[in-house]
Amino acid sequence: MRLRCLRHLAALGVAAIAAAGCSPLSVLNAGVPADGYTVETDIAFGAAERQRLDLYLPADPAPDGTVVVFFYGGSWKRGDRGDYRFMGEAFASRGYVTVIPDYRLYPQVTFPAFVEDGADAVAWVRRRIARHGGNPDRIVLAGHSAGAHIAALLALDRRYLDDVGVPPSAVRGLIGLAGPYAFDPLRYGSTRPIFAAATDPFATRPINFVRPDAPPALLLHGGRDTVVRPVNSESLARALRASGVPARHVPIPDAGYIRILLNFAAPFRGADTPLRTAVEFIRGLPDAGARIEARDG
Repeated sequence: MRLRCLRHLAALGVAAIAAAGCSPLSVLNAGVPADGYTVETDIAFGAAERQRLDLYLPADPAPDGTVVVFFYGGSWKRGDRGDYRFMGEAFASRGYVTVIPDYRLYPQVTFPAFVEDGADAVAWVRRRIARHGGNPDRIVLAGHSAGAHIAALLALDRRYLDDVGVPPSAVRGLIGLAGPYAFDPLRYGSTRPIFAAATDPFATRPINFVRPDAPPALLLHGGRDTVVRPVNSESLARALRASGVPARHVPIPDAGYIRILLNFAAPFRGADTPLRTAVEFIRGLPDAGARIEARDG
């Protein structure tokens, strides 16, 4: 079944998954290499059942010890860290210690609890990652969709990491995939209940927290994405650059909302993929105390 699903996916794209009777994420994980890294699973970063994370430890770690913390999407309502092994392998295969946390979901919690869970996961990384070979002063926050929203709020709204004792200098970069950075969740029936408890509606939108000392950002977005509009990435990149922050919006012309994830999975990486772009971004991030100049793109 997995082989058949992979063939459907390779030949026809994401739309073929359902017709083939396949689970999209199981398809992506089916072809993930098992060598070159080790996985440590079910590590608690809090007391709640969903406050757990998985670690992907590269066999050949990058000299600078960069740690990628990846938050998955799912409309803040669904998702499981175990489904994102393909993302853990993607970054670990390039030498980066990779952390994939779960977080509490609606309706168990509402905003900002899932962002606070993300902050607690980053605080765990800050305290514990050195013993796993990572550099606690070189953390890159990444995410897809709702996870990109969480990552962006952690990177831009300093209150979350301040509250858990993580200094802003520890977060060196932000990588967002199809993130809803500029949309107003209170305008839409599908997201209004998730964010209705916000004491300040302004605080639900990452773009409202752009600041001159924000970390550099790489914002990847599928040109065919009809779920999260590319204008979200375009707007955030433009706002960051206007504040003097290095930021790139990189459109992936043939990608949609799911395809952008597909391109990170081992069976579907070409020579020029979003993963390569992300690695180049990470390699170009400054060391502690250094700054790089903003550029267009």
